[in-house]
Amino acid sequence: MRNIKMTIEYDGSNFKGFQRLKDNDNTIQGKIEDVLSKLTNEKIEIIGSGRTDMGVHAVGQVINFKTNCNESVEKIQKYLYKYLPESIVVRKIEEVDDRFHSRYNAKSKVYLYKIDNNKFHNPFNRKFTHHVERKLDIEKMKEASKALIGEHDFSSFASSRSKKKSHVRTIESISIQENNGLIEIYVKGNGFLYNMVRIIVGTLIEVGLNKINREDVEKILEAKDRKVACETAPAKGLFLFKVEY
Repeated sequence: MRNIKMTIEYDGSNFKGFQRLKDNDNTIQGKIEDVLSKLTNEKIEIIGSGRTDMGVHAVGQVINFKTNCNESVEKIQKYLYKYLPESIVVRKIEEVDDRFHSRYNAKSKVYLYKIDNNKFHNPFNRKFTHHVERKLDIEKMKEASKALIGEHDFSSFASSRSKKKSHVRTIESISIQENNGLIEIYVKGNGFLYNMVRIIVGTLIEVGLNKINREDVEKILEAKDRKVACETAPAKGLFLFKVEY
């Protein structure tokens, strides 16, 4: 059996998230599996490096699947390009060792969150950025983000719907950049909880608006209680940017 690894991009605006749902096939996983199953005449199940929620995008999602199909990887990629929705594109495809597992072998992931911090939003980027009209203090956001670096219990930054037994995760870095009013926040870690990045961003926005400061962020982290953290930033500004192995 062959093990095929793919790096994919998608606009998640009109999908119910990455993971296939029992009652709705309008998911990234569902669309890809359906097309691959038709090509191979097999029931294909793909493995994703991680799940993205409804409305979240990706520029570096990694998946893999097993198949007995003899078609070349180039043929598979062309077939997917032809029959997948235009909002899903396979950027890279390769045959890998049988032991490769896109989720279990991942060492770290990088998420990107985009904020349009201009007075008036850009209509062409509105599906991919969260518009914050009031000017954000980038330097204060950078300073406050340092409180989240390292290994911590991120219970305060996990959705109440999180079913993970442990909320301990390690954030390796948080980078915040601004160019012509577009703010990009890159968060790199060894794993993320349900809505974790969006809650972190929502909290940093409150810092940028001078509603809270670094000390408040530290208290939120120490509380281990979702109720004390800030609002969850909208899904549309979030991208799974890169998976490292």
